[in-house]
Amino acid sequence: MLELFTFLGIISHNHIFIIASHTVLVALIVLGIAKLATSSLQIVPRGAQNVAEAFLDGVISIGRDVIGEELSRKYLPLIATLGFVVFIANMIGIIPGFEAPTSDINFTLALALIVFIYYNFEGVKKHGVLKYIQSFVHLGDMNPIAKFFMSIFMYPIEILSHTSRIVSLSFRLFGNIKGDDLFLAVMLVLAPFLIPLAPFALLTFMGVLQAFIFMILTYVYLASAVLIDENH
Repeated sequence: MLELFTFLGIISHNHIFIIASHTVLVALIVLGIAKLATSSLQIVPRGAQNVAEAFLDGVISIGRDVIGEELSRKYLPLIATLGFVVFIANMIGIIPGFEAPTSDINFTLALALIVFIYYNFEGVKKHGVLKYIQSFVHLGDMNPIAKFFMSIFMYPIEILSHTSRIVSLSFRLFGNIKGDDLFLAVMLVLAPFLIPLAPFALLTFMGVLQAFIFMILTYVYLASAVLIDENH
């Protein structure tokens, strides 16, 4: 049903084509804004540079309480890029005639896999494979025999818990944006010529909120991987 309301649906109603083409559109918009913000950098920022710097300061502020000032700046390129892509992908779905790539599970799953692979890579790089895996389960001062048997049960549970983060990240974003798209499609059917502004304000808020949640969860997962000594 949603393809009826997309401009690119004129070319093809194939869902894969529509999502792929809108993904390319999101990438072009992100690159265009980044180019605009950095084309003429000034000491006193104005225009697009001012907006970009405010966004980056906000991302650092999000991570500062989660992972610390130094690490929040270290991971800023990843977190800011993910947040910006998710935000633009959410926002274009609000515009009638376009579809949000984040309303497709394949798109959100790809983003979740990037986060999952990267934070585990960072954990292994900093602590080594053995220490990183050992950090999954902490049994305190239990005697060695009890610790061994508890580890048999606990490690599979913790590994499953880590793997479930892929599902959590991807389905949370997908489910919320897909629901927003269906809501907008219903509104377009019921009121195609006079669309109330309230639903658009709600959808905009939800799009911003989902981008914020995706960024802060990425920071949390990175913190759990690289701040093992502090966490435990």
